[in-house]
Amino acid sequence: MKSKRIRELQQLILSKSAEMETALTGETKDIAKAESLNDEITGFEREIAVLNAAIAREKATVPEEPAQKQKTESIEKEFADAARSGFRTKAMNETTGADGGYTVPEDIQTRIEQFRDAKFSLRQLVSVENVTTKSGRRTFKKRAQQTGFAKVAEGGKMTRKASPQFQIMEYTIEKYMGYLPVTNELLADSDANITSTIVEWLGDEARVTDNCNIIAEIQKKTAEEFTSLDSIERAFVVTLGQAFLSTSALITNDDGLFWLSTLKDKDGRKLLAPDPQNTMQSRISVGTTFVPVRVIPNADWSSAPVYAVTADTTVTAGKTYYTRTGSGTAESPYVYTEVAEPTGNPKTSGYYEISGMAIPIVCGDLREGIKLFDRQQISLRTSTEAVVGSGEDTVNAFEQDMTIFAGHLREDVETRDPDAFVYGILTVTA
Repeated sequence: MKSKRIRELQQLILSKSAEMETALTGETKDIAKAESLNDEITGFEREIAVLNAAIAREKATVPEEPAQKQKTESIEKEFADAARSGFRTKAMNETTGADGGYTVPEDIQTRIEQFRDAKFSLRQLVSVENVTTKSGRRTFKKRAQQTGFAKVAEGGKMTRKASPQFQIMEYTIEKYMGYLPVTNELLADSDANITSTIVEWLGDEARVTDNCNIIAEIQKKTAEEFTSLDSIERAFVVTLGQAFLSTSALITNDDGLFWLSTLKDKDGRKLLAPDPQNTMQSRISVGTTFVPVRVIPNADWSSAPVYAVTADTTVTAGKTYYTRTGSGTAESPYVYTEVAEPTGNPKTSGYYEISGMAIPIVCGDLREGIKLFDRQQISLRTSTEAVVGSGEDTVNAFEQDMTIFAGHLREDVETRDPDAFVYGILTVTA
């Protein structure tokens, strides 16, 4: 209705403008009539402005009929239909780089990325590069100590300076897989439920895969033994130095955060404090510099138990004892097994007990230190007949009227600059 009125007013303005032109230029000029017509035109223009403002206001307040919602529902239906059919209509092969199965569409992929970021993901602390090939290499200039020009006598020869040195980092995309058993009742359920279940599963598995790969790459460095805040401060100020101090953080888990929270200065004030610019973020002083503290949940990076031969000569009620196997080498690491019913003299029986916890602490700039190469390819396969798992965890899709989804993702994590971070362990009494 408002648009129709605007069109009517526009026609009136054209008509009145023609009359006003005649009144001003005709043989008998009528200035008074021209002024009256001009007032009418001004009134029409004001009414048009008011109507346009009302239309704009309505567009801003009335919820947009979800073209986006319709698009989302369409995507969910397409994805759910593909899931119900076992993704057979979207078959891929090795030549596509998807290694078989159903390549997740971009909109679903975006939702998976959003879900991955909803919980703590270490990828937010490292450098991430999206790649389209299975392997490749990157070249970086090595950090070097400049020595300056040498003093040369008059007429003497200049000395040659060392040329820049470069290092090559190679990556090879690896495939990671897992499975999710889904009841066929769920597959018959709404499109949104099917999509949501699969997206949440893929998103969280992708997040945990990222975390495990990044932690494994960090732990390739020889761990330093931190014994106090002073030793951590030395890692920042001396080992990392000014090259990285301004962009560094202290990264630890919940156990490490608790330990930091117990530290106090000589006046009894806690050294761990909220960042004034973001009270949800903690920081701690290392020397004259404050560094942010990033906390990884224990569920994502747990502290490792430290075992020691027990000194008990009789079994203490309520205490857990362990036996040890292995030789402590990389090929045969120590394995500690809980003793179900300890008896006799624990000390002479070779029993162990947990004496402390080794808390992981990373100091430095992981964006410079670690790079994650993301192939950005998640694919799915299904089976209604497969048998997966073992023992109590065995799932027989056919017998249990289930569909097993197998998810695949592809990435690689490499160390970009080992000098950009220090990996350490802080052992505290259990």
